[in-house]
Amino acid sequence: MGRNRARGAQRIGGVVNIYVASSWRNKYQPSVVRGLTALGYRVYDFRDHGFGWQQIDENWASWTPNEARGMLLHPTARAGFARDKAALDWCDVTVLVLPCGRSAHLELGYAIGQGKPGIIFWPSDEPMEPDLMYALAQYIVVSSSELFHALEELSSGERENVTPKNATQR
Repeated sequence: MGRNRARGAQRIGGVVNIYVASSWRNKYQPSVVRGLTALGYRVYDFRDHGFGWQQIDENWASWTPNEARGMLLHPTARAGFARDKAALDWCDVTVLVLPCGRSAHLELGYAIGQGKPGIIFWPSDEPMEPDLMYALAQYIVVSSSELFHALEELSSGERENVTPKNATQR
């Protein structure tokens, strides 16, 4: 991915490139990225390029909807969007690491809409309101071991359908 700094060595099998969608505040995201990289996957980590609205305006949180809409056209925002979108087009699978916000959910939805598998990593110690549309994901996993197992199934071609399941079920 060049400037997107995809990390890790090439894997054998169907899944090589992974887009990790999450939040800057997510405490699980760094360990998920490290674990996937250690297993040999190439991982796009949005934290590497560091886009944040504060790069455009330190008072971004007080923008009106009209101001926020206009700021999507700012060169810094456009560059950040272009990097993330290119990585979404590059990836073989997207992993949504909960808890996270709107942007990460849009990233997962875009990837699934492109016909790519989606995995939702819902840490077992994070109680959250379920979402009906999570049924679009190929897997919903609650631990790193389930995530790694799901990716192995996808890489081996063992799992072709898109009905969500716990990765430990057969």
